[in-house]
Amino acid sequence: MGNAALKMETGVRRLRPADLEQVIAIDSHHFGAPRRAFFEKRLAQAKRHPEDYVQVGADRNGVLAGFAFARILRGEFGRDRAIATLDAVGVMVSSREQGLGHTLMDGLSSALREVGVRSVQSQAAWTNHALLRFFDACGFNLAPRLVLERSALTPLPETADRD
Repeated sequence: MGNAALKMETGVRRLRPADLEQVIAIDSHHFGAPRRAFFEKRLAQAKRHPEDYVQVGADRNGVLAGFAFARILRGEFGRDRAIATLDAVGVMVSSREQGLGHTLMDGLSSALREVGVRSVQSQAAWTNHALLRFFDACGFNLAPRLVLERSALTPLPETADRD
């Protein structure tokens, strides 16, 4: 079966509560452990604040084969336009390298445009080469800012008073 036949059997739609178990199963394979609490919390937040979240799934032959979760941010860090952060994305292993991820990102982008979002951002461990290749293939570029991190457990060094 060629790519054209696979794409004809694939559709992108909004996620439903009944998709939770399949989302967790797909994500577990990539993440290495189930993140049930993360997805339950995210879906509960999306239900309470639907204007702040967009979640889509890609069906292949009637089965959820991929998902993407995005959160919409408005005004954070002095921005004047809404942006979306891609918090989670996953595709069934059996559907990899078949264009499903691109179809999923196209569907997510379309849903975000409908609510006025023009830009999508995400993060990845720089050692997650597969995800970085996927982001590159989907048109992501390095952002013009750095993400900085420090431990909240380590006290700041003492500074001498300068009188």
